[in-house]
Amino acid sequence: MPQPESMPASRPNAPSPESPPARKKSLAREYGEALIIAVILALIIRALVVQAFSIPSGSMLPTLQIGDYLLVNKFIYGIRNPFTNRVLIPISRPKRGDVVVFIFPQDPSKDYIKRVVGLPGDRVQISHKKLLINGQPFDTPQAVYSDPEVLPPPARPGEPSRDHFGPVVVPPDSYFVLGDNRDHSYDSRFWGFVHLDGLRGKAFIIYFSWNGDHSLPVYLAFFKGLRHFVTTLSWDTEAFEVRWARIGSLIR
Repeated sequence: MPQPESMPASRPNAPSPESPPARKKSLAREYGEALIIAVILALIIRALVVQAFSIPSGSMLPTLQIGDYLLVNKFIYGIRNPFTNRVLIPISRPKRGDVVVFIFPQDPSKDYIKRVVGLPGDRVQISHKKLLINGQPFDTPQAVYSDPEVLPPPARPGEPSRDHFGPVVVPPDSYFVLGDNRDHSYDSRFWGFVHLDGLRGKAFIIYFSWNGDHSLPVYLAFFKGLRHFVTTLSWDTEAFEVRWARIGSLIR
C-alpha cells in the first residue's frame, strides 16, 4: 500500500527573507523640512501670539523712544482672524492705561502705538490740555507737555484741536487713545477712535534699543559705527549705540 507523501519538514530558525533597508533622507531634505516647519511656526506665532514692532517717532516719549524694538502680545485681547484682524474668540478688553498697537484708521497699511485713555461709554474731554474722563480730571503719570503754550479752542465745532477737545462719548467697542508726548502726538484728538477689530495687541516689553543716526536703517547705522572703529579703533556712538539699560524694560 503506498504511503502518503510526507510534507517537507521546515528547518527550525530558518532566516526570513530580508526586508529592503529603509531609505535615509538626504541631509538637504532634512534641513529643508525643518526650515519649512520653523517658518510655519513663526508665521503662526506672529499672527496669533506675539509680534515685534519698532518705534519710528517720538509721539510716545518718554515711555518709548525712537529706536526701541518691542514685543506685542497679540493673544491678550482675543484670537483673531489673521487676514481680517477681526476677533474670533474674545479673551479680554483693553484697560485704561494699556499701551496698544493698532491699525491706523486713516491708512490700514500703517500701524500706530498709543495709550488707551477712554473706554467704551466714557465721556472724554480735553480743556486747556487737561484730560477729563466722565467729568473728572484723569492724570496719566507717563504724559508730558513740552510746549507751555495753550492753543485756542477750534473755531468751529468738530474741528481738531490739540489742547481743547470734546466732550465726546466713546462708541461701543471703540477706544480713545493719546500719545504720552501730548504736545507732539497725532492721535484720537485728530482722527477719532480705534475700533476693537483694529487692535494688534498690547505692547509689553522692549527687547532691543539703539540710539544714533536714525535717518539710516539699523544695520547701516551699525556698519557706520563699525567702519569708524576699524579705521580709528574707537566706536562712533553718534552713528550707533546700544541702549543697554532699556533692554528688557517692561512697558507701563
